Amino acid sequence: MASTIKDVAKLTGLSIGTISKVINGGAVLEINRILIEKAIKELDFKVNETARSLKTNRSKTIGIILPSLENYFCTSVVAYVEQYLSKHGYGTIICNYREDPEVEKEKLNFLVNKMVDGVVIIPSGKVKDEIINILNRDVPVVLIDRLIKGINCDAVLVDNFNASYNAVEQLITRGHKRTAIICGPKDVYTSDERLKGYLAVHENYNLEVDNNLIKFGDYYLKSGYDLCLQLIEMENPPTSIFVTNYDMTLGVITALNEKNIKLSEEISVIGFDNIGMSKIVKPSLSIVIQPMEQIGEAVAHLILKRIKGDKTNYPNVTRLKAELVMKDSVSNVNY
Repeated sequence: MASTIKDVAKLTGLSIGTISKVINGGAVLEINRILIEKAIKELDFKVNETARSLKTNRSKTIGIILPSLENYFCTSVVAYVEQYLSKHGYGTIICNYREDPEVEKEKLNFLVNKMVDGVVIIPSGKVKDEIINILNRDVPVVLIDRLIKGINCDAVLVDNFNASYNAVEQLITRGHKRTAIICGPKDVYTSDERLKGYLAVHENYNLEVDNNLIKFGDYYLKSGYDLCLQLIEMENPPTSIFVTNYDMTLGVITALNEKNIKLSEEISVIGFDNIGMSKIVKPSLSIVIQPMEQIGEAVAHLILKRIKGDKTNYPNVTRLKAELVMKDSVSNVNY
């Protein structure tokens, strides 16, 4: 017969209320917590999650919605979110909406029906009404990477404007007057912020912007590849390219390799997101690194805080700094 909470109480000599607190993540004396955890392990006691959910109106589950399971940023950040939540006794349901807003709406409804305690989402920007409905149910929501206009909601972002500004400024100060940027989709908040940084640094250095050097991809490798080919085949090609996500950076490097264009010597490149890639590419790739682990922990901390009913500083929009690591893929240009 399976052990019950009464068996744990009998073995430890502690009250059912104290044991229940430990099981549900509450605060008890450390000596009691150790005693209870030892008894739970010895008795192989398993919590009846269904019964606990009905009693507490908590499922101990967080819903996570991503635009893609193939995107390096998405999977990296969510791995850290899940790791942090797991340490605090929460499970996750991870949904992929495949860049389709209609599927995104379906996944949001699915998670609400599963009675998740909170929702973490990298949104498309086209689910405003659905998120407002979830918030109105007193289910906390934390946005990652992207804000949605008209929603007062917690969010954890990277300072994309300055990440872009600083990267392009490094190119300009090294003499690059024709720097191309490969952005994400036009209607995505993060993409817009990175483009704004690119435009602002040109304005501050009194450099004319050539709109032909501004390209919009879809955050996937093939778009980086195709757009790089368009840029290097221009009559007056850029001397440098700033690529604004990891997958498109891979596409750019692939295109340059296929065309036997020497990185740094013939064109300078600053990529995005994976420091490991900078060591593989030769010469070593300059790169903007987003603080993946910090993002994941900030998101998990915020959603757990809201689940516990702590509404201080609501809505909280946390902006974290990216790090620019300059390597050998950027050369000086003399005109």
